[in-house]
Amino acid sequence: MRVSMVSAHSSPFGDFDGGCQDVHVSELAATLSGQGHDVTVYTRRADPDSAPETHSSGCRVVHVPVGPPRWLPQGQLAALMNEFGSALGEIWSAERPDVVHAHFWTSGLASLLAVREPDLPVVQTFYGLGAVRRRYEGTGDTSPPGRPAMERLVGRSVSRVAAGCSHEVHELTRMGVPRSRLSVVPHGVDVDRFSPDGPPAPKYLRHRLVAAGRMLARKGFDTAIGMLALLPDTELVIAGGPGEGDQAAMAEWHRLLAYAEQCGVADRLFMPGRISREEMPTLLRSADAVVCTPWYEPFGTIALEAMACGVPVVANAVGGFNDTVVDRVTGRLIPPHEPGALAAAVQDLLDDRPTRQAYGTAGRERACAKYSWKVVANEMSAVYDAVCPTAPKLNGAPKDRARQGVCSAAPRLSRTGVSPAGASAVQE
Repeated sequence: MRVSMVSAHSSPFGDFDGGCQDVHVSELAATLSGQGHDVTVYTRRADPDSAPETHSSGCRVVHVPVGPPRWLPQGQLAALMNEFGSALGEIWSAERPDVVHAHFWTSGLASLLAVREPDLPVVQTFYGLGAVRRRYEGTGDTSPPGRPAMERLVGRSVSRVAAGCSHEVHELTRMGVPRSRLSVVPHGVDVDRFSPDGPPAPKYLRHRLVAAGRMLARKGFDTAIGMLALLPDTELVIAGGPGEGDQAAMAEWHRLLAYAEQCGVADRLFMPGRISREEMPTLLRSADAVVCTPWYEPFGTIALEAMACGVPVVANAVGGFNDTVVDRVTGRLIPPHEPGALAAAVQDLLDDRPTRQAYGTAGRERACAKYSWKVVANEMSAVYDAVCPTAPKLNGAPKDRARQGVCSAAPRLSRTGVSPAGASAVQE
């Protein structure tokens, strides 16, 4: 099957600026390509030195020259989606895919604007919803004001939405997306890279806890720091740090350091900054447990990586963690914003080595059985097949790709407006 993936936010084969989204797109694209699909990833050119077209992990990557060749925040990026969609439309008129897969809401806008044939299906993955983010972050949400309305429009207009977790399905149905057009396709994990086999990083106290993520208040790292005050002879490593020029992340970094001083645990808190994907398994293997404290989380990648490494997880019972972590089987699920509950769950694990080992073994088995990229790619292939049943299927070797055929049609979104929801498209 000819698959066109759209990642307007950033190049998934670059520096992973989009975090778990970039990892998801790159790994999914590479795995689908390895299974015989013809995958092309379209991204906005964000680097003046980027070649128009490159190849990576068996996929073709097209850098579309739209807007200035540099990274742009969401607010500026959204205003370019009309132009980006026009460029994609020209490309697909000459080289028609079987299915389009849009990653993030801005990519969904561009993809719907680009589709000129009513039988060309679009699959959407949101990576979290603006309405949910606004609910939890309030004035701290930096998304464009129109994001929730645009996501509602995209969700109702595409052929199918591949939600990241069951909680996102609930949120999408509240937005008016028909349940019949929703599938759950979770984030995956490289179970070969993230494995119990290999050396652990050295630790300095008897017990080590690891947390990881971007320097955002909603990641709840202050809850983990508050927990540390209740756990003697235990150190906490928070992997992740502010990027160059990211003033908001730098402010959060300093806030956490000040809070650690206030709690009297600064000498047991380690914040090494960004950890490469190559180094992350080594750090995770050194942990007695991995703690995940976000206020909300659509995927929970760090939990999957810990489970794949055979490390138990203690996570807030929110979002994707409710799907990935099985309470008292692969770890513990606890209420958010409660350092005491977090400390009690972690202390129980630290005092019980056999249970830690049992949770770690079960986590590894669950990661391999349900969240390997091969499994996730197979589930996504089933979504593609559902929206485009006449496209060629893969039974071993690749087949000739059909250029014609009737696929599941979605409501059309025009270049000047959207009739299904009665709302105007993003304007430059």
